[in-house]
Formats: sequence, C-alpha cells, structure tokens
Amino acid sequence: MLVDSHAHLDAPEFDADRDAVLARARAAGVARQIVPAVNAAGWPKLRELCRGEAGLLPAYGLHPMYLDDHRETDLVELHAWIERERPVAVGECGLDFFVEGLDPARQALFFDGQLRLARDFDLPVVVHARRAVDQVIAAIRRFGPLRGVIHSYPGSADQAKRLFDLGFLVGIGGPVTYDRANRLRTLAATLPIECLLLETDAPDQPDSDHRGQRNEPARLVRVLETVAELRSMPPAEVAAATTANAERLFRLPSDR
Repeated sequence: MLVDSHAHLDAPEFDADRDAVLARARAAGVARQIVPAVNAAGWPKLRELCRGEAGLLPAYGLHPMYLDDHRETDLVELHAWIERERPVAVGECGLDFFVEGLDPARQALFFDGQLRLARDFDLPVVVHARRAVDQVIAAIRRFGPLRGVIHSYPGSADQAKRLFDLGFLVGIGGPVTYDRANRLRTLAATLPIECLLLETDAPDQPDSDHRGQRNEPARLVRVLETVAELRSMPPAEVAAATTANAERLFRLPSDR
C-alpha cells in the first residue's frame, strides 16, 4: 500500500469528480495521501475533506507562491488550527525564488514562522524549495531540531545528504518519469532509499504518460515503477520502503 506524500486533493480541479479520483487511488493501492494547504482561506475546506475521507491526512500551512493571500495574523491563526486540529504536518510552506514578484523577506517571515510552529508542536514540515534549497537548509539549521520533506526535490545529492542529516527526506514525483530529467533520475537511483518519499503533487506535475493532463494520486504507481526501474529493485520493495519512510516521518500507523 502506497502513501502519496503530497497531493492537493482539495484543489478545485477535483471538485467535479473527487469521489472517482479517490476510488481510482484506492484501486491502485494508494491508500493514504498527505493533503497540504496553500492558504488560510482553504483550511476549512481541507479539514472537511479529510474528515470525510479515510486515508486523507491534512497539513495546514501558508505556501510561498500564495504570498499575496497571506496576512501576518494567519500565523497566529495557524497556531490555533494546529493546536485544535492536530494535523500530520505543517505546510505547504517554504521559499520560491523562481517566480518573479514574490518578496524574499516576506517569504522568509512566513517560512520562519511555520518552522517555529513545527518545532514547537513537534510536527514534520512539508517544504517547497524552488531555487532556494541552500536558503531552506540555512533556515532549518536556525530553527532545528526539525524533520520533514522537501517536496518535488529540486536540489543536488550533496544538498540531499545535508537535508537527511537534518531530519529531512526528499519527495520524488512525476518529473522523474521524463527521460530528460537526468539529475533527478540519478538522484532517485542513487540516494539511500531511506531518503525517499513518493508523491504526485496532484493536480500538478503529471508523469510522462499523461503530459499536459490533470494529475491524480492513482498515478503514483507510475512514479513507483520508474524509481524501481532506476534502482534495479522490485517495485514491491520500493513501495514497502517508501511507505515505511512516510509512516516514520508523519508518525502514521503501519499499514502492514
């Protein structure tokens, strides 16, 4: 049984057929999905979705790409949500130095605030780090001890090792299925299996078989198969190892 460590199933792209999407995920063996928030306005919808569907596990946070939505009082409200709702993680949060117009200082304010909350509540952090891996590592060092995952991992093997030493795993998703993703495919093949989580980032980042289409958790199997092929391992072994990694990180009960 697989864990999709990053799927935005509360996104409006799923409003028309969410039940069918979830049924396909279960049929494919993707029994559990971590569902990270992106802004405070979406927390209530995410909460109701996860309450109503077994296997959907919420994370509450403030995504750096939605910076215009955030207010500093959202950090105070996030504290209350975490204390009351007891999510499995804080996030999605982080830094994005790729998208133009996202003020770095304001991003850091919200990221630092969420790292502090994760530390204080002893929760893992779901981190977005686009063109910002070194800065994310520096922030983790400042606020540690912490644990978490750098989702849709964009960094190097050396950065992954430093992150793992700090308690962080790396998320591997649809991009690994593209033949031209040489660096990511090398990382998926060579990093210790204890470093890896599998994800879809649904509805985004589809695999190469579904280029340009809406992504969904059932397609985590394609990611699994690719990682297994790259590592010359049976898919069942990769599934068992990455599921155990997710259970350990998010403190989930074993599904075995």
